[in-house]
Amino acid sequence: MSNILESVNKRTQLVGQNRLELLLFKLNGRQRFGINVFKVKEVLQCPPLTRLPRLNSSVRGIVHVRGMTISVIDLSAATGGRPIEDLASSFIIISEYNRSVQGFLVSSVERIINMNWEAIMPPPQGSGRGSYLTAVTEIENELVEILDVEKILDEISPVNTNISKELDDKLTIDRDKHYHIMVIDDSSVARKQIIRALSSLDLQIDTAKDGKEALNKLRAMATELDDVATEIPLIISDIEMPEMDGYTLTAEIRDDPKLRNIKVVLHTSLSGVFNQAMVQKVGANDFIAKFNPDELAAAVNKHLSL
Repeated sequence: MSNILESVNKRTQLVGQNRLELLLFKLNGRQRFGINVFKVKEVLQCPPLTRLPRLNSSVRGIVHVRGMTISVIDLSAATGGRPIEDLASSFIIISEYNRSVQGFLVSSVERIINMNWEAIMPPPQGSGRGSYLTAVTEIENELVEILDVEKILDEISPVNTNISKELDDKLTIDRDKHYHIMVIDDSSVARKQIIRALSSLDLQIDTAKDGKEALNKLRAMATELDDVATEIPLIISDIEMPEMDGYTLTAEIRDDPKLRNIKVVLHTSLSGVFNQAMVQKVGANDFIAKFNPDELAAAVNKHLSL
């Protein structure tokens, strides 16, 4: 697997074109799963794991990789399946989500495929692992499942969603205006985290599960308003989403005379220097890495207080 992540610079060219690359893997059984290559730092054969007391049952142990101590999460066990048994023949996908690095234990890693976000669909009701799915796609006439990693991580180590009193005292937003904003994220857990973090700002918060749904809602409002920003002055959008990613959504908003005044904050677990370049390219107003409630609330305060 040494060459599985070569040509990363080339892959960054996909960003902003509503395209992505998925690393395919399996857990127990024949079902295939996918993870965005941009979230993958390394893939390696599973080394011996060190088991520590009082770990979450889905955490199989820790491993030292390139000077870092990383928790290894059994993705099968974490989503309600049976634990992966043959560790010696298994692999660890080292990934970065929400400012932390973790390893995902999988049975096998297959290959990388190039996809269009339009081919990534919301999961059908009652399919597969149900609430642990954030999207699905079809490859070679087989369903590939994309797991809601943010939900998995939140169940193992819940994030703090409260803004600090120190920041709250400094916020200048006029809470009596009850600003109307939109939160867009394909993870239901991520949407709830954002809503909880912003609860003290007394906002009216609409939600959408992907860029396409959000754009349809905004364009419906545009049939009655000349400037939708008078109703929705700010949106907070994930980047990775089925059907339409956050970069494409932002570009569509900037190209529409009735939407272009809406301020867009991109809020994502994706990392990398290319993000800042893409923020400017598509015309977003801000970029925040998930998940820090103070940074999120400060950004909302800044853009609604101007």
